[in-house]
Amino acid sequence: MNSVYAFVVGPLAWFAWGVFVLGSAYRLVSMYQLAKAKDGSSLHYMSFKYGFRSIMAWMNPTGTLGWQRNPWTAMVTFVFHICLVIVPIFLLGHVVLWDQFFGISWPTLPDTVADIMSILVVVCCIYFGARRFLQKDVAYLTTGKDWVALAVPALVFLTGVMAYHEIGDAKVMLILHILCGEIMLISIPFTRLSHAVFGLFTRAYMGSEFGGVRRCKDW
Repeated sequence: MNSVYAFVVGPLAWFAWGVFVLGSAYRLVSMYQLAKAKDGSSLHYMSFKYGFRSIMAWMNPTGTLGWQRNPWTAMVTFVFHICLVIVPIFLLGHVVLWDQFFGISWPTLPDTVADIMSILVVVCCIYFGARRFLQKDVAYLTTGKDWVALAVPALVFLTGVMAYHEIGDAKVMLILHILCGEIMLISIPFTRLSHAVFGLFTRAYMGSEFGGVRRCKDW
């Protein structure tokens, strides 16, 4: 078991990070080239002013009509993304690994806070899953890719919570948690999770088009 752990935190982790970084760079370059080939003029009206304005409006839980019409979904969405970003960066176990491999560290979250935030991610995933089943317009648009994009982060945090609380074999759960995290890294450039990379660019593009061309707000 120790050799398996050493493999997943060593060579497999390097592979996952390599796929994430190179895959994301490839997707960004290829999407730029595709946009340039299909509609080169669209790149010329990209505006920092309107793009930034749109990003700020959509980062406000009450700043758009979509958020105002679906306050529960807005709240769950913001809680989900905040916890999804903060926990992996500031979790003590993760910072220890960065210190071990690269000699760098930073302040960490208290274990109890990280645990609560991790549980919140799992609860949010359950909410999103139920919404895809129960809300007809969302269910109609849902495909297998959407379920994969939901299942991957859910498993990452679920196995993390189970490992922390020593539910089942602690070593096995820790290894499963690391594997799920590496699967998530590898998946980001090539699945629906790619909005983690493209989200801000997409919002900036839409804000630029609506603000600079249509002369209206996109929220």
